[in-house]
Amino acid sequence: MPYKTLALLMVVLMWSPSCTDDFEELNTNPNYPVTVDPQYLLPQALQTTMDNYWGSKTRNQRLNFDHAMSWIGYLTRNIYENEGDNYNVQPSVNSTNWEVFYADGLINFHKIQEFSSEDSESPNANFEGIGLGMKAWIFSLLTDVWGAIPYTEAVSGTSEAAIYSPSYDSQEVVYAGIIEDLRIANEKLDPNGPPVAGDILFDGDIMMWKKFFNSTRFKLLNRQAHKVASSGAEMQKMLDDPATYPMMESNEDIAQLVYGAVPTNNPWHDVLVNQGRSDWNINSVLVNKLKSLGDPRLELYAVPGSQVDEISGHPSGLPGEIATTYLGQSATINTDVFAQSTSPAVLMSYAELLFVQAEAAADGDISADPQALYEAGIEAAFAQYGLSVPDGYMSMVGTATKENIMTQKWIALFGQGIEAWTEYRRTGYPLMPAADPRAQFHNDGVLPTRLVYPSTEYSLNEANVEAGAALNGGADDMKTSLWWVE
Repeated sequence: MPYKTLALLMVVLMWSPSCTDDFEELNTNPNYPVTVDPQYLLPQALQTTMDNYWGSKTRNQRLNFDHAMSWIGYLTRNIYENEGDNYNVQPSVNSTNWEVFYADGLINFHKIQEFSSEDSESPNANFEGIGLGMKAWIFSLLTDVWGAIPYTEAVSGTSEAAIYSPSYDSQEVVYAGIIEDLRIANEKLDPNGPPVAGDILFDGDIMMWKKFFNSTRFKLLNRQAHKVASSGAEMQKMLDDPATYPMMESNEDIAQLVYGAVPTNNPWHDVLVNQGRSDWNINSVLVNKLKSLGDPRLELYAVPGSQVDEISGHPSGLPGEIATTYLGQSATINTDVFAQSTSPAVLMSYAELLFVQAEAAADGDISADPQALYEAGIEAAFAQYGLSVPDGYMSMVGTATKENIMTQKWIALFGQGIEAWTEYRRTGYPLMPAADPRAQFHNDGVLPTRLVYPSTEYSLNEANVEAGAALNGGADDMKTSLWWVE
């Protein structure tokens, strides 16, 4: 062997052990870190989730704004009636909402939880609790829209034992899981614990997070109370121990993303103001109800059409050639309140919690005065917008029956179409008037009970999505009732 060749071989042999030892370090790209500080994930996760929940900027993707708000009698269309107003749902609505809530929301909150857990490089129980609690909130939204969903095996694609085709859990199992997740999140959150940065929702106020998660947990317990016997006792336990389970106590505790402090505008501002869209009017269902009560929130929610001085509405489901005749006649959304660049997107209000508690008391699931809670909910709903309850209003709206509680809750939930849609599907309230005889609805005239699973699930996870559909107890359509229906 030539001397130069032998020398080169010896050099290679001498260096090879250290090269092997340092291989992982040398081949680690600093621009693609394995872990990310939760403070950089949290604002993106919160904003993406809330933007999509409140109403995406993109046409044929807005579940709340285009669909639920019309289905539940808040809005209606004067054009493009085939995009939700008449119970038609474009496939992009199903696939986009599924993808955003799972891929952009759940995965990021899962990473926040993972990167701040006890065995992580930077343990932080407050970040961990926020990640777990927000995952529970998104799962509650997903299961209330679809029914059975991937939960136990969800967001496991990056785990050591990766699962790329997750199985589906029944809505009953999901509810049990997320109610427990919210309990654990509350335990982990400590106002005297480590600080959190990047919190665009509560600015690092851990007590606000605890109140939001506990209020959400109480709501979910109430939603399943007629199905799960232990729910009432658990709700009472929470009420009896506010030190352990703090919940919202005033309008100062509203869980809402206030735009202006985040990089983008309120999505409704983008659609109605920046894009200049005028496709939506106020539904006659809402207008007629508020007029019958002399409710001043009518002027808060709506402004007269451009060609008239009085607020009036028109019904959903009208064919385009009829609906367009209401352009300039029917009232439109009060953009000064709901579509400014800084207008908030509400996750849960204090009024909503009071109405939940009033319902629980009226059903006998907790020991409390339903009338007092009902009236407090009405007062909080008015005060949320700086209004006072008019004289005589309480006597006009009646006592704290299930129907009256849910009707007032529906009025107060304006803007939160998905939430109002869920409560209507669950209880059948408020009572909706008969459809306009000129209306032409899809879905056999049935107000949608759920969304159909996205086509991507049938392409990528067919066996599991078919098993999930069977767990719902009916066809994968928009007429199968969900588990919590009373």
